[in-house]
Amino acid sequence: MGYKKATHVLPQHLLRAIQEYVDGEYLYIPRKEENRKQWGEVAPNRAQRAARNSEMAACRKAGWTVPQLAERYFLSEKAVYKILATCGQADRAC
Repeated sequence: MGYKKATHVLPQHLLRAIQEYVDGEYLYIPRKEENRKQWGEVAPNRAQRAARNSEMAACRKAGWTVPQLAERYFLSEKAVYKILATCGQADRAC
């Protein structure tokens, strides 16, 4: 999210109207509903996490224990159980 100077993008009459409510403060203007992006859509983290979770589920099916998975992926055992419950054990996509 970048900042734009209101005097450069808004007509004077609209700028004056906004100043009646917020004078000299920051104002966040949300995106239109049709332009919103899903969480992780822009960054590669979501895809990387899904690949890791799928790999973790495959390792579990191959006989790895939860403590082994936790150590390998630097996660707590509780986090591994949650991941396996959502994707690995239920045969769902991660």
